[in-house]
Amino acid sequence: MKKLSARRRHPLAAVVVLLLALAATGGLYAAFAPAGKAQADDSAQSLTIQEGKKLYEVGCASCHGTGGQGSSDGPSLVGVGAAAVDFQVGTGRMPAATSQGAQVPRKKVVYNQTQIDQLAAYVASLGAGPSVPTKDQYGPAGADIAKGGELFRTNCAQCHNFTGKGGALSEGKYAPSLEGVAPKHIYEAMQTGPQNMPNFPDTTLSSKNKKDIIAYLNAVNSDKTTNPGGLELGGLGPVTEGLFAWIFGLGALIAVAVWVAARTAKAKKS
Repeated sequence: MKKLSARRRHPLAAVVVLLLALAATGGLYAAFAPAGKAQADDSAQSLTIQEGKKLYEVGCASCHGTGGQGSSDGPSLVGVGAAAVDFQVGTGRMPAATSQGAQVPRKKVVYNQTQIDQLAAYVASLGAGPSVPTKDQYGPAGADIAKGGELFRTNCAQCHNFTGKGGALSEGKYAPSLEGVAPKHIYEAMQTGPQNMPNFPDTTLSSKNKKDIIAYLNAVNSDKTTNPGGLELGGLGPVTEGLFAWIFGLGALIAVAVWVAARTAKAKKS
């Protein structure tokens, strides 16, 4: 016992105990720390970016530059964010046709969603920008449709019409119809301001405001069986209604005037 006690009090005993404690702590940390998952996530993201870069070099670099810096044929993509890519490629606007008009139209989508995500990840790696929204951000849960209608009429109806049917702009440009557009893409359009549209960051329209607008558009475009205001004339607003009044209203007045004049002339002859 005396020998054991002497060994315990050996000058190196404290160092040995400290080393054992450090070894035990390191082993427990290695066993329970989530470093492996974080490394796996980083590796998966890196692989996604690499695959996106390959797709970019084939389908986008000729217009937007090898590093996304832009060229005479396409704007810079540095800082546009993943949301802009998801919108433009997800609606078929990109890749654009060889001969471009006043505006790039919506068309058949070229890439599948996995490829779109890869392209978006690569472009996002070039510079910080708006990210792809989650379903909680654009889904209908908790949305205020009445508030959305007020916001839409204030900020969007001047171009898209009060029910989102779209409308003409100057020099051959137009505000596209919002019927049948995915809620995610409407949210992304407000975030990024594609083509002729101004962007509405969260400082202008909050995430809740965007959700409300999307809910309003879904409400006015989902029920086609009833219209409380009567015949909607296509829902195209005052231009259509004014044209109807001009052609049929004024035409009816002219017809009545001709009829009255003819009756008067006939009465004078008799």
